[in-house]
Amino acid sequence: MRIVAGTLEHVEPWARLRAALWPGETAREHRLELERLFLAGDARAAAFVAERGPGDLVGFAEATLRGDYVNGCETSPVLFLEGIFVRPDQRRQGVARLLCDAVAEWGRMRGCREFASDAALDNVVSHRFHAAFGFEETERAVFFRKRL
Repeated sequence: MRIVAGTLEHVEPWARLRAALWPGETAREHRLELERLFLAGDARAAAFVAERGPGDLVGFAEATLRGDYVNGCETSPVLFLEGIFVRPDQRRQGVARLLCDAVAEWGRMRGCREFASDAALDNVVSHRFHAAFGFEETERAVFFRKRL
């Protein structure tokens, strides 16, 4: 298992993994977003993929440096885990830890002292994942809107 920075050669399988995590968009839409966000050379965004071999991706982690306020954090910039996914058949084998370690090191190298993330209130699997990796819950929120 290798953890490497996501590149253009990873886009197709990476987009499929993203579609499994965020099914509200098609793999094609994810591919376009990958090209725009992570492959365009934005120094404030990074992504790592876990591969067993060429083209055989089993997971990914994406992160950004956030300079605006991040709930529960005290410093800036904050390393923010935008998304992480490991194929179900590859879970509980240390892949997510390796991906998080790569993200954390990338953030440290850019001066970050805090690593943040979020999850939906009802996503208890994600809550357990974050706790297992040393994240501490800082606050909960419910968002509202009113159509005008």
